Amino acid sequence: MLLAPAEARPRPAVPLRAGLVCALLAGVLLVLVVAEWGPLMALDRAVADGLHRRAVADPGLTHVNRVLTDWVWDPWTMRALLAVVVAVLLWRGERLLPVWVAATSGLGTAVQQGLKAAVDRDRPQWPDPVDSAGYAAFPSGHALSVTVAFGLLGWLLALHGAGRRTRTAVLAIGAVSALGVGFTRLFLGVHWFSDVMGGWLTGVAIVTLSAAAHERWALKRRG
Repeated sequence: MLLAPAEARPRPAVPLRAGLVCALLAGVLLVLVVAEWGPLMALDRAVADGLHRRAVADPGLTHVNRVLTDWVWDPWTMRALLAVVVAVLLWRGERLLPVWVAATSGLGTAVQQGLKAAVDRDRPQWPDPVDSAGYAAFPSGHALSVTVAFGLLGWLLALHGAGRRTRTAVLAIGAVSALGVGFTRLFLGVHWFSDVMGGWLTGVAIVTLSAAAHERWALKRRG
């Protein structure tokens, strides 16, 4: 088993400070997006235009990106991964932790949908689109979902005392997945760069603040 007994759980490795910093950065980015700050809008357009030209010119690479974004790193794939994690925790006799994981995942979805509705940002529009996506653009739900899923998985491994190699491998896969899904959304022309950044920052903030809240609860319970 990768997970150690409950008695061996260390305190979560992710500090509250990281969550607050990411939440602050996500808030600043949100304000800049809503205000349509010129330099950020210019960066978004430059990145989108450059990648779209490549996507149109390389149908094979575009197909690979569609497979990755629609199947490997799709939000429903990430929810399924967390559902398996919750099932494993329940099988091990855990009670609060699976609820905590499910609630954090649900919170991520709620925050994502709430921000999309509030900002109501248009997605990039192309005369020759290579893919399509519905609903508002900011933040990227794919980027947020992957970040939350692998962030929670890494936190759980640390919480249960998993070995360094296991944690490093999972975090490496998570980092590649987060960066990878962000690239696919940009390459396929369905998100702006700031949408992806918003998804990453919001996802990290949700996971780290949830971990910090769990740590505080655990300390109160032991005290």
